[in-house]
Amino acid sequence: MYLRRNRRLKDGKEHCYWNIVESKRCAGGKVVQRPVLYLGEINDSQREAWCEVIEAFDEGAQRPTQLALFPAERAMPEHAKGYGVQVRLDRMQLHRPRQWGACWLASALYEQLGLDEFWASRLPASREGTRWDHILQTLVCYRLIDPGSEWRLHRLWFAQSAMGDLLGADYALVEKNALYRCLDKLLPHKTELFDHLRQRWRDLFGARFDVLLYDLTSTYFESNPPADEADKRRYGYSRDKRSDCVQVVIALIVTPEGFPLAYEVLPGNTADNTTLRGFLHKIERQYGKAQRIWVMDRGIPTEEVLSEMRQADPPVCYLVGTPKGRLGRLEQQLLGLPWHAVREGVDVKLLPQEQELYVLAQSRSRIHKERAMRRRQLKRLWARLKQLSTMRLKREDLLMKLGAARAKSPSAWRLVDLEVAPQGATFRFELNRKKLRDVRRREGRYLLRTNLQGHDPARLWQFYIQLVEIEAAFKNLKDDLGLRPIYHHLEQRIEAHIFVAFIAYCLHVTLRARLKPLRRPHAPRSTRQAGSCANARRPLPDHRRPHPDPESLHRAQCRPKAAREPAQPHLAPTAPAAHHRRRPTRQRNRQNVVETFCPHSPVYAGSRPLNPSS
Repeated sequence: MYLRRNRRLKDGKEHCYWNIVESKRCAGGKVVQRPVLYLGEINDSQREAWCEVIEAFDEGAQRPTQLALFPAERAMPEHAKGYGVQVRLDRMQLHRPRQWGACWLASALYEQLGLDEFWASRLPASREGTRWDHILQTLVCYRLIDPGSEWRLHRLWFAQSAMGDLLGADYALVEKNALYRCLDKLLPHKTELFDHLRQRWRDLFGARFDVLLYDLTSTYFESNPPADEADKRRYGYSRDKRSDCVQVVIALIVTPEGFPLAYEVLPGNTADNTTLRGFLHKIERQYGKAQRIWVMDRGIPTEEVLSEMRQADPPVCYLVGTPKGRLGRLEQQLLGLPWHAVREGVDVKLLPQEQELYVLAQSRSRIHKERAMRRRQLKRLWARLKQLSTMRLKREDLLMKLGAARAKSPSAWRLVDLEVAPQGATFRFELNRKKLRDVRRREGRYLLRTNLQGHDPARLWQFYIQLVEIEAAFKNLKDDLGLRPIYHHLEQRIEAHIFVAFIAYCLHVTLRARLKPLRRPHAPRSTRQAGSCANARRPLPDHRRPHPDPESLHRAQCRPKAAREPAQPHLAPTAPAAHHRRRPTRQRNRQNVVETFCPHSPVYAGSRPLNPSS
């Protein structure tokens, strides 16, 4: 330990602030300084006194020697009479606690996927010693644990985390410009990362890639539309209900177990049915031709693409949903076919058609769900129409209110016959019972089409319901990993931001796969919930060690203790501004105190080195 001086020029006068810092030797021989105690502005005599506290000059060796610390409550050992200093442990204060458990877990997952070795060879250190691979690891762990902007990582989160201690780095690791420059170096290695992850999924979990789930989503931007016509930020159909914002479309491929295989960023105005052909060619170029089964929702494939998949060599198998209109055209042919039970509450009918097989599935739970939704909408719409019929409105106002009711209950609106008078503000409505019977008969049923011949119907149905895995992937990316909204303005950094979120999702999937055999009924359902447990958020503290000498270091710290005042009645806080969101306060059940930071402390009794081979 030694005294370090920081200079600051304020109002034309130079101020010197002193700290006691501890030198720590990190990996690669790099030495970083960890602040132990802030002293503030001290005079020369106080500085000399503190130098005597932390070190002494050995006349025989002609060099300073550091002193040893001992508790003031116990007698100093005989062997330490000459160099020991007593410290009041009961007055130690917790200083700069840092999140340890979640950072350690994220780094361990990062190493299990081999990402540290993968990026070490592709992101070498700069001539100034900047470790780009460590910066990327910090960005990924930050996205997994507590996602936010790069500016928040630079200003706030890094100082509250243990990433610097785990990586053997200091605050220079998250220098603002270095974070953005790191994003500029990632995209050329995207395809290589897909190959690496595919091999790691196979080695760690025995993942298979004969069944692939394909779907698309969109994410919006809090920025103005770009002037460049070639920019991918465009207005389009928003799955986030933000049609007022520009967006990009993300196409994702995952396995039924949720392991991501590849993704692509497309312009925001891309139609879903124009993306499949390109992805088929991309997967074939990258992984070769194989017997794969593509599972997709309706609206993604076109008849032309499905015909190309059937005529390919070898044929590309698919299982897709169909629009509801096709069910109406095939309904007469399906009526005479028998039902086959695939599991409790689920039945299917099989209808062969040339090179395809149509599968009509019926789920009792889905029947109850859709029927309840239809009844709720129809009841709300019926009550609103009755209310409007009793109101005295102008014709324009009536049409506006009818349009609002239609937008709020679109499914129920199709079951009602409504006629507005040519003149005046009156209308009549009645329930179309024929449409109601047709809708009721088709509730809970959906039609699938496939070119898989001779497969068990239960397996086909199981393939299709696994599309919930890709929906869960989109939910985790947008909610748990904070993919949206995106505040970057450069297209390259926008795609790099999505790339970092994709790597964080890979860590999320790895953790879920590790915990799946150990799952309990009330286990946390997301990585951030799992990281919010007490052990995961146990802070890694520094401490202030007060000296037995009661004399204050400088006058700024010499403050009289205020007398305890009687309890005042609690005053309600002022209401926050309308554009702020007030978070509920958490009641802490334990004191914000942890054990002394030392290698033998029970805080770190269960920790192990990050490298599994050590």
